[in-house]
Amino acid sequence: MKADVAIVIVSYNSQDHIGACLESVFAQRKSVTQQVIVVDNDSRDDTVNFIRTNFPEVELVLPGTNLGFAKGVNLGVKHSNAEYVLLLNPDTVILDNAVDVIVDFARKNPNHGLYGGRTLRPDGSLEPSSCWGRPTLWSMTLFAFGLTTIAPKNRFLDPESLGSWQRDTVREVGVITGCFLLSPTEVWNKLGGLDERYFMYGEDADLAMRAHAAGYRPVICPDATLIHEVGACSDTPVHKTMLLYRGKASLVRTHWTGLAQWLGLFFLATGTGLRAALSKVKAKPDSANSAAARWQTLWAERNKWICGYGSPTA
Repeated sequence: MKADVAIVIVSYNSQDHIGACLESVFAQRKSVTQQVIVVDNDSRDDTVNFIRTNFPEVELVLPGTNLGFAKGVNLGVKHSNAEYVLLLNPDTVILDNAVDVIVDFARKNPNHGLYGGRTLRPDGSLEPSSCWGRPTLWSMTLFAFGLTTIAPKNRFLDPESLGSWQRDTVREVGVITGCFLLSPTEVWNKLGGLDERYFMYGEDADLAMRAHAAGYRPVICPDATLIHEVGACSDTPVHKTMLLYRGKASLVRTHWTGLAQWLGLFFLATGTGLRAALSKVKAKPDSANSAAARWQTLWAERNKWICGYGSPTA
């Protein structure tokens, strides 16, 4: 029997967080029927046994290797049978029947294609990363000259941040992030799911850009709230930053051509170079994972990420 929503979670060494996530998924369900699928990317901790012992109703998918986020999600969706697909991070906690709320919102407001919610930090303050503005040549120009750092959350000088908007009103947005992203399964299949070139980071922006090109208008439902402890299940900050910028480079290479592509890559490299140079002037990095160290490593190893993720795999 088809469920209302298939909740797909990709885990990797998530034992410390996924228990609270899954507990909230089941405790906060009101009336929607849920199919909960966890794709475990070959965790080295006890994530799999923990889920088997404590959440036997969860469908575990074990590929036996680390597929990355995009491939992991697509594999989970292939195991689903539901009207909607909901991507959910293992370091989130559902609040106030958020899954019911966003499914109901999507049914009442069709044709947006992609739906997101409002994420909060553990202390209850806004965590703005549930959505962003679409990357453009203008936003990358501002990054290259350091203006996004000088004036963060300024809607003119840092447009991808969406300014000071608190994600507390219904609004169409450029990008909905994969920490909490709902899509009708029919739309998901039409868009082809996540692009499996992306190992981690950038795949949700790519999906959103393809959705816009297909005529959909991704939207935020502010009443669907959850806690997101950003980065709780991520690798080291330096490695995370390298993957993030490799994803950004992939977006430029995938969606822009000719001069626009060249400029986009140039602006990404220039922006990292500027920040690396300034970090050397201001202070020496106090640890291998300091902000200064991240920028300096990103610049020094730019040839490793500027090429993007390469061609799709079968």
